[in-house]
Order: sequence, then structure tokens, then C-alpha cells
Amino acid sequence: MSLILYGIPNCDTVKKARTWLDNQGLAYAFHDYKKAGANAARLADWCAAAGWEKVLNRAGTTFKKLPDADKTDLDQAKAVVIMAANPSCIKRPIVEHPGGLLVGFKEAEWAAALG
Repeated sequence: MSLILYGIPNCDTVKKARTWLDNQGLAYAFHDYKKAGANAARLADWCAAAGWEKVLNRAGTTFKKLPDADKTDLDQAKAVVIMAANPSCIKRPIVEHPGGLLVGFKEAEWAAALG
């Protein structure tokens, strides 16, 4: 099974997800947003698959510090631009796997999809 985990290495949720994958013996490639950035086309695909409201991390400090103009009248196109420019605004982690996409880390959901 080919897995790609997207995230930021110092994020606690990403750390939990990586530990879970390791404990399951699942190999994965890790895409570090801080080093490799975020691809707008891939973000648009994720938003189409899971909904931009789920992919955009509005709870984090990066999003909260954005100018009010950026946070108002949000739609998918605007959310993709924000996430591409500010990868910390992407929900973490995101996993692409042969069966689809996982957004965020919920152990039961991951076990059902990857177990």
C-alpha cells in the first residue's frame, strides 16, 4: 500500500499519526509542508474530495492571525490560496492512500481505512 503523509514534523497530531502508522507496520512517505511547501492543485483536489471546510484548519494560530479580509467570504478558491501561502492553515495530518484521503487523525477512522 502506498501512503503519503502530509504535515509538519513538530505537530503533536502528526507525531501521533506517525507513531500509529509505525506501530501498524505501514510504510509511508512524509511530505513536510515547511520544507516542501503545499501544492495548490493538490490542495484543490483534497478540497474537492473532502470539502474545503474540513481541509482548512481555522483553529490554529496561523489562521487566526490572518487579516480579517482573508478570513471573510471564504470559499474553496480563497481557502486554497490561503493554504498554499500558509501551509500551517492545512488540517494535519492528511494521508493519501489507495482508497482515498484521510484528513486529521482519528485512530478508528484510520484503522478502518488502512487496517
